[in-house]
Amino acid sequence: MLSTLRHAKLLWPTLAALVALGVLLGLGTWQLERKRWKDDLLATIAARATAAPLPVARAAEIASRGGNIEYMHVSATGRFHHDKERFLYAPAPSGLAWHVYTPLEITPGLVVWVNRGTVPDASKAPVVRTAGQIAGETEVRGLVRRPPEKAQFTPQNDAAGNLWYWADIPALTTSAFVPDSVVALPFALEADAEPSPPGGLPKGGVTRIALPNRHLEYAVTWYGLALTLIGVYLAFAANRLRGSPPE
Repeated sequence: MLSTLRHAKLLWPTLAALVALGVLLGLGTWQLERKRWKDDLLATIAARATAAPLPVARAAEIASRGGNIEYMHVSATGRFHHDKERFLYAPAPSGLAWHVYTPLEITPGLVVWVNRGTVPDASKAPVVRTAGQIAGETEVRGLVRRPPEKAQFTPQNDAAGNLWYWADIPALTTSAFVPDSVVALPFALEADAEPSPPGGLPKGGVTRIALPNRHLEYAVTWYGLALTLIGVYLAFAANRLRGSPPE
């Protein structure tokens, strides 16, 4: 067999084809594993997002033990510090918009940052949406999100200009409060769409629940390329063998 391959100058092409085939099959299998992981994640998100809300203190307790609290549905009761709103850049198809992050003081000296939702740029100034600046003690329901780390190409936050590109909770807290005067929980709440605040702004329900899941498509692509490679190799080898002189 090896002698035949050498005479037909197929030894190295065969080895290269086998390596490439192994890589393509491995990538296809990896995508199927990713699909199983994504299916489980989507099921978890759907179950948590629609569950009855737990007290935010319970989520904080689970987080302190290293538990997974992402997308947990919680409720928190406290008083908003509307004068300390922070605006996170969130362009929308309809135009420039902002996510409004507001600290909710749930006990004296303890706050949780709430992403109350989106406002268009024309309504960014609190003076034009005073109806939505809820006064006094209020209950907020939403999903727990641990802000991701800053991505490589994400701009630096401008705390002095109140222009934020990612929700850096320690920096948000430092920019809003006298140092060491409050403690912020290490996660944010993304407020539910309902009930909507008076006036309709900010518009809650910004959490992305339907995450993209194209892993089956990717797996089929890799396996399809593997089949194509087999076909091309067989045609190439047959041509070489026909033209190879007998030993």
